[in-house]
Amino acid sequence: MTRIRRGYIARRRRTKMRLFASSFRGAHSRLTRTIIQQKIRALVSAHRDRDRKKRDFRRLWITRINAVIRGAGASSIYSRLIHNLYKGRLLLNRKILAQIAISNRNCLYMISNEIIK
Repeated sequence: MTRIRRGYIARRRRTKMRLFASSFRGAHSRLTRTIIQQKIRALVSAHRDRDRKKRDFRRLWITRINAVIRGAGASSIYSRLIHNLYKGRLLLNRKILAQIAISNRNCLYMISNEIIK
């Protein structure tokens, strides 16, 4: 019997995986089984850290706002500011408040004083 040449589908799949792992070090970019394991691991980490990044930025914004507000006076704290914002129906999210806190502290002080009144 003559030898049958295999199709290209499996080779194409492996080539695609190798391209994904081409920047990995050592056997992680050379051996097919290890490439598969590392690809799964990389994609799991990427998926997990997309949510993690949102959490970390929210924490950063809260910390920045709190630091600036506490500098304003002894009675001013972050939780009261947010509570008063909701009570006053002022729609400013934490990202915008943090940007205001960094760029223009006086503006944030004015916002907090106006809300308290």
